[in-house]
Amino acid sequence: MESSKHPHKAPGQWTDLRIEILVGFMLRTGVLLAAAIVLTGGVLYLAHSHGPRPDYAHFTAEPAQFTTFAGIIHGVATLNPEGIIMLGLLVLIATPVARVLMCVVGFLFERDRLYTVVSTIVLVILLYSLFFHK
Repeated sequence: MESSKHPHKAPGQWTDLRIEILVGFMLRTGVLLAAAIVLTGGVLYLAHSHGPRPDYAHFTAEPAQFTTFAGIIHGVATLNPEGIIMLGLLVLIATPVARVLMCVVGFLFERDRLYTVVSTIVLVILLYSLFFHK
C-alpha cells in the first residue's frame, strides 16, 4: 500500500502515510498518558482529601507553587496530588506541540520544503504563545 502511494520510495523511507501513522500513535499515546497521570493524581487527591467541603461559590486559583514547571515537578516528586494532576495537564498541552514537531521532522526527511516551512512557523507560534506571551 505504501509503495503504491510513493512507488519511487523504499519501505523504510518517510512517506505521508508513515508520518500520519506516527503522528496518530503519538497523539493517542500523549492523550492516554495525560489521562492516566490526571487519574492517578485525582485518586490520590480523593484519598488524601479529608478537610472541609470546598466552597464552589468562590473561585480559588491553583496554588502559586503550581504556576511554574519547577513547582509542578517538585509537587510530583513529593507525591502532591495537585502537582500530579498539573503534570497530566502539561502532558496534555504538550501533546499537540509534539505533533507539530514530529511533522516538521517528518517533512524534513521527506524533503518537502513547503510543509517544513509551514509546520516550523506553526511550531514557533505555539512555542511563543506557551512561553513568552502573557
